[in-house]
Amino acid sequence: MPVVIGLLYVGLNSLVPEPHRRRLNALVVTGAGATYISGGGFGLWELVFCALLLVVGYTGLTSYTFIGVGWLLHTVWDVVHHRRGTPIIPSLHDSSFGCALCDPVIALWCFTGGLSVTDLFDRVTRRAPATARP
Repeated sequence: MPVVIGLLYVGLNSLVPEPHRRRLNALVVTGAGATYISGGGFGLWELVFCALLLVVGYTGLTSYTFIGVGWLLHTVWDVVHHRRGTPIIPSLHDSSFGCALCDPVIALWCFTGGLSVTDLFDRVTRRAPATARP
């Protein structure tokens, strides 16, 4: 299910035109840095991580690569929280683990340049040009 949520996120983002899509995603990844602040279990490190994603998200305003890096950083933070037993949703024990599966899907999409689903499909299905034989 977490992978489906990641794909749904990508699909819904395809409806947002550029450059608003990139800016929206920069804001979302910045906000993801603050998800564990209240009760995350790592004290001031939660604020340090939040500040790190703020910088990454700000840079992501002009670069999908940085947005993707932010999602991968959040994946690591999810795994750390899952291992510690402080999930993102306290009533759902494996919620951080699920988030750690969802976030890389979004990161991979960001590393493609945040293409819309139709543009991504066109790029994947486009045939490579035949090379001339000597």
